[in-house]
Parts: sequence; C-alpha cells; structure tokens
Amino acid sequence: MNPQTIPVQQRLLIVISGPAGVGKDSVVRRLQQRNAQLHFVVTTTTRARRSSEVEGVDYNFCAMAEFARMIDAGALLEYAVVYGEYKGVPKQQVAAALASGKDVVMRLDVQGAARIKQLQPAAVLIFLTVESEQELERRLAGRQTETEDKQRMRLSMARQELQRVPEFDYCVPNDDKDLDQAVAVIEGILVAERHKVNRPAISL
Repeated sequence: MNPQTIPVQQRLLIVISGPAGVGKDSVVRRLQQRNAQLHFVVTTTTRARRSSEVEGVDYNFCAMAEFARMIDAGALLEYAVVYGEYKGVPKQQVAAALASGKDVVMRLDVQGAARIKQLQPAAVLIFLTVESEQELERRLAGRQTETEDKQRMRLSMARQELQRVPEFDYCVPNDDKDLDQAVAVIEGILVAERHKVNRPAISL
C-alpha cells in the first residue's frame, strides 16, 4: 500500500448526554481523571451558580446580555434554552482543542446533543441511561438541590428524553454503584471510533 493512502486518524468530537439524574457529571469527572488527552468543554450558561460549583470548571457563568453578545458574534457552536436558562458551547474552545491534537468531550442535554449532530455529523453521541424510571426518580430526589415541583418537571422531561435513544450512536447504562464500568465502556467506544474508516471531517 502506498503510504499516502493510509487514512490519517482524525480527532473525535464526543457528546455525552442523557436525562438529568443519569450521572453525566460523575462520568465526565472520572474520564477526566483517567485520560489527560481528552479536552472537556466548559459550557457557558446564564443560570445562577450553585454553591458546589466552580466557575470555569463546572460551567462558565455569565449574564444574559453577555450570552446574547456571544450569539450575535457567532461565538457559540450551539446553544439552547434548558429549564428556562441558556446554555451554549464556545466554538473557539472546541476549535483550539482539536487543533492541539486532543479529542473533545462535551456534556450536553439531549436537545443540545441533537443540535451538535445536525451541525457536525462526525460527532459521536453517547446516551447515558439508568436501569429503570424508578431509579432515575430516586436519583433526582436524592439531589436535594431543587423544589419538589422542579424535580417533577425534570422527571417528566426525562421520560420524554428517554424516548430519544435511537437518535444516538451508543447507549451506555450508568450504575451509580459501578461508575468505572460505564467509563470503561465509553473508553472502549472511543478506541473503536478512533479506528473508524471514512469518518466525516469536523468543520467549525
């Protein structure tokens, strides 16, 4: 084989998604601990920072006026309204990470994941789920960070989002008693995707 015909391994654009309560944050944190070669996108949001969250680590928090400026400037790869607040993915952050040779991981809601797939067909969409609706309800109730009305709203939304699994490339169960199992499955997915032939190019 002529060396010039050997496919060049492209960087990956990975979206980890799923309903509230499935453990997206926990999975992403464990992936960060295990793989320094992945870049984890910090989403920008207009919602208020929770006491347990760190600016620039969990989210970039900003006022609505600043978010509107980013929209007007075309600085967001995608954005959406989630539970009444805006969330968006900074385009420059993704472009810089890919240019540095790193795979990019985004933690997004189901709506944002669908938008990324529409804009970037090469994106790899991974849907996190739990064993049952009862388990999801238990996890949401265990947060103790929201009112009962908000918990009911999130559970109702989660039921709808669970119906959208067919839109994703992979579905990974996340047992909160064995987080490393879910992470190991995702790592296996990334290995396979890096060796895929004829992957569409990522264009930002």
